[in-house]
Amino acid sequence: MKKKNLSNAMIFIILFGIVSLFSDMTHEGASSIRGAYLALLGASAGTIGFISGLGELVGYSMRYVFGKITDKTHKYWSMTIFGYILDIIAVPALAFVSEGGWVMACALLIIQRMGKAIKKPAKDTIMSFAASQEGAGKSFGIQELLDQIGAFLGPVLLYLVMLSKTSGTTFEIYRTCFAILAVPGAITIIMLFVTKHKFPNPEHFEPEPKEYVPFKMKKSFIYYIVGISLFSFGFIDYSLIIMHVSIHFTSIASGLYETSSIINSETVPLLYAGAMLIDAVAALFFGYMYDKKGVKALVISTIISAPFSLFVFGFNSVPAVLFGIALWGVGMGAQESILKAAVTSVVPKTSRATGYGIFEMSFGIFWFLGSWLLGVLYDVSIPLMIGISIIAQLLAIPFYFMSTKKA
Repeated sequence: MKKKNLSNAMIFIILFGIVSLFSDMTHEGASSIRGAYLALLGASAGTIGFISGLGELVGYSMRYVFGKITDKTHKYWSMTIFGYILDIIAVPALAFVSEGGWVMACALLIIQRMGKAIKKPAKDTIMSFAASQEGAGKSFGIQELLDQIGAFLGPVLLYLVMLSKTSGTTFEIYRTCFAILAVPGAITIIMLFVTKHKFPNPEHFEPEPKEYVPFKMKKSFIYYIVGISLFSFGFIDYSLIIMHVSIHFTSIASGLYETSSIINSETVPLLYAGAMLIDAVAALFFGYMYDKKGVKALVISTIISAPFSLFVFGFNSVPAVLFGIALWGVGMGAQESILKAAVTSVVPKTSRATGYGIFEMSFGIFWFLGSWLLGVLYDVSIPLMIGISIIAQLLAIPFYFMSTKKA
């Protein structure tokens, strides 16, 4: 039987996935300790929620601007490379923040998100060209799988660093962790240039349209934007989750709460690693499901993941927290793969970066508002925070169904 060779499009998807793997090792490794680090530097829960949300607001809302620039200039690689460099450099720079310097740390996190805003429309558009040959759901699912393998390895790397650091304060150990992340960051940039060298014109993967088709906001697209915005509003940022877990389960020593060696300062990165591993599997699974079922796949994933906040914040139990974080990973993986695949199938090639920008701008605005509000509510009423989180996500489901109707 003749062995089937990989197409150039699939080779490109895999290479770009490897770039994402090392990139996610860098910034998702940082994310695994970001909330705890900000708390250590003196930031409050409200501040952490605000900064996390603001970072997502910058990272998503500015994508509209850079998406328009990308469509106008067609400088796909230039925008991607510049954004990656800014994104990567900001992470190890956190190692130079002094004690009590939470303002500087927050500024670096915003810079990192700005880098992501610059690169994402161009990167996703480049990926969509190759995905047009291989199937959008499958292609973005494969990329997200590799992406999240990196997101798994990053926190594991930091866990090993923490184990090896037998001396020094918690602050010094965290600084060492951020410095170590410069290694996968450097590999990211190298692999990015290797991929560019091999595929200098990825837009050739997708045939040019016979005539120019302007971008139009179809009703189905608008419904989908409303649905994903409600989802992002209720989807609590991981920084608040890990702050709750690291403080709630390690600083309380009374018999009223369950404490466990499973959750302590050294093993905090492993929680995020586990969530990213589940994210990876969910992305591939729901990506394939999207190619067969459309956005109904997101309805299923939302039903599964919506109650995560109840288990994370509502129980003083380590098993419940672990289960809640697993559900969070399912939701994260599904929206990452399906979100991108949906835009590929709806928006024409000539204005796809703009389509990504509009879509993700809405996602980011509501992520910001949700993160800020839910972060404030954490200090006021955790049950109310849980209720709003779950209800907002479930309210997205009718809009997902409406988005499947013809415009």
